[in-house]
Amino acid sequence: MSTTSVTLALTGASGAIYGVRLLETLLTAGIRVELMLSIAARSVLFQECGLNVSGDGEAAVDVLRQFSTHPAADALYRNVRHHGLLDWNSELASGSGGQRQMVICPCSMGTLAAVSMGLADNLIERAADVVIKERGSLIMVPRETPLSAIHLENMLRLTRLGVVILPASPGYYGRPSTLSDLVDFIVARILEQLGLPQRIMPPWGTKIRS
Repeated sequence: MSTTSVTLALTGASGAIYGVRLLETLLTAGIRVELMLSIAARSVLFQECGLNVSGDGEAAVDVLRQFSTHPAADALYRNVRHHGLLDWNSELASGSGGQRQMVICPCSMGTLAAVSMGLADNLIERAADVVIKERGSLIMVPRETPLSAIHLENMLRLTRLGVVILPASPGYYGRPSTLSDLVDFIVARILEQLGLPQRIMPPWGTKIRS
């Protein structure tokens, strides 16, 4: 079954640019995005990207749209719907809502811990819980170092449940020359896990630029 919609959550880990880039890449591929931002994610977006996302709904999407340099940004970002953290009436909070693919990028250790323990104090945690219980596809992109035994045990618990733990650890065999190259390495891996074709990063074994 083809992917037409993906739930994307940004939480308070460093690496907000991964989530921003993933959002636009999904939209460019014609995927509708159900977006959530944690409170800490808004702080990281400001510190790392200079984005002041203070509102909800269309106001939040509009800030991200204005940040985009894509020539068709106005049209692309019409396919983003932002959900508030306490919007318990959102279909993302229910197994009958039909959302089966979710990415948390970047994923804080707090969010990872909450999901691993089955907590649901906000819509991000509840949406992840729903994807797990409905046997959907959940991808979590942590960006933390070093990792404690607590972090590793939480990741192991989630992996055993079928969650994909995809650390933001870009490879260097493609000889990256810019920050964007490093970001795209991770975004490409996420797209592959979602079963989406990607052309932003050549696979291993193909010609590497000199």
